[in-house]
Amino acid sequence: MVTSVPLGLQRIFDARLPACSYFSGNRRAIEDPSIEFTTSSSSIMDLQALILSINTGIQNKAYDSIRSIFSSFGGQQRRGSVGQGEQRSLSAHFIQATVASPTFLPDAFDHIEDVIIKALGHLPVTVENAADNQLRQKLFEHKINHPTNTDYAGAARILAELRMDDDNNSVYYISPADKMNVFVKIAECFLNEDETEQADAAVTKAGSVVQRVDASNNKALLLRYKSTYARVLDANRKFMQAAQRYHELSEAFDLVDAESLLQMLGRAVTCAILAPSGPQRQRILAHIYKDARLDQLDSIQGMESHSQIMKKMYMHQILQPQELVKFESSLADHQKAVMGDGLTIMERGVIEHNMVAVANLYQSIYITELARILRVPPEKAEMTAASMIMDGSLRGSIDQVEGLLNFEEEEEEEVILDRSISSFCIELNNVTDAIKASAM
Repeated sequence: MVTSVPLGLQRIFDARLPACSYFSGNRRAIEDPSIEFTTSSSSIMDLQALILSINTGIQNKAYDSIRSIFSSFGGQQRRGSVGQGEQRSLSAHFIQATVASPTFLPDAFDHIEDVIIKALGHLPVTVENAADNQLRQKLFEHKINHPTNTDYAGAARILAELRMDDDNNSVYYISPADKMNVFVKIAECFLNEDETEQADAAVTKAGSVVQRVDASNNKALLLRYKSTYARVLDANRKFMQAAQRYHELSEAFDLVDAESLLQMLGRAVTCAILAPSGPQRQRILAHIYKDARLDQLDSIQGMESHSQIMKKMYMHQILQPQELVKFESSLADHQKAVMGDGLTIMERGVIEHNMVAVANLYQSIYITELARILRVPPEKAEMTAASMIMDGSLRGSIDQVEGLLNFEEEEEEEVILDRSISSFCIELNNVTDAIKASAM
């Protein structure tokens, strides 16, 4: 049976919490009784009862009553007793009424968080005043500030469901800076729970917005983004890029206090030490080596040996195991990971560094002697040398008959650059000549 909405239903919709507009999709039907509601009279009666129960439950903090309404079990007074469209409108009413109540939150989060999340996942296309976004923000703050049960990952997932629109006329419009702030918050929360894949996805989304953010008015936000990006690179063991980002952050003198800048410098040193050996790492080490604040790291707890190790790496000096004890104890769990070859990241990095240091001392060396210096079995020393030769981080050759590793003199970067430019110019001339010849 199709029926017009009676004028008496207006009083039901406005009962108890008049500040909220509960059924925005049916407002015209409410205001104009000549418009027909495609709802049976029994459904309207169910809605009346459900709305009254929700309003009373919110005012009295009757959590069990509210839970029963949104449960898939129970009698007539439950959401399932009405159609899908009415269920969504009922959820929207509950969300708006919850946000409008001055006393219901935040206590309700500790009692019926699952019901609130269920309602947030079953809404119409639009909720007036973006009340669902307001509630998600409140739940996010509750989760990260909970005195006994902080839930960063849960908070991030709640915030990730915010509805964000670029249309200025939309109730869900959010500026580029605010959108970027949301993504950075999500990434920060996932990093706190070591969920690096989700943090990476969130910081990537933040990066897609960064060009639209006014840098002059959002310096602090951009700094948070850069810091979070560096932490994500670090957590994903992309130590080369992380070291560069951390060092750039350590030079933000006008935005961050000196102690925090030193912490960033220390992280840059850590990542530079753990980065794979090669010319790129040597350039990063050179930048950090020239930093006048490097020796100040000796006074920071957990970083007492950072400057000494970094200097020896930059100078291609052999590192001894006893020099690395304090440094290793300062590493985070993801920086202590054991790789496929059975070595930790630090062990492999130190072996590769010492290999390069040996190359600066010898023209050739027996594999057995090399193994003694590196403190690894001869087979491991030979495999490491072969791998470094193949990836270009070491210039040399292995004489397996004699058991010798022969080193070749490293070329200066300027020489390599000049050769690359000359090669490019020759290739460009060849292409130009070929074009001219084909045109004749």
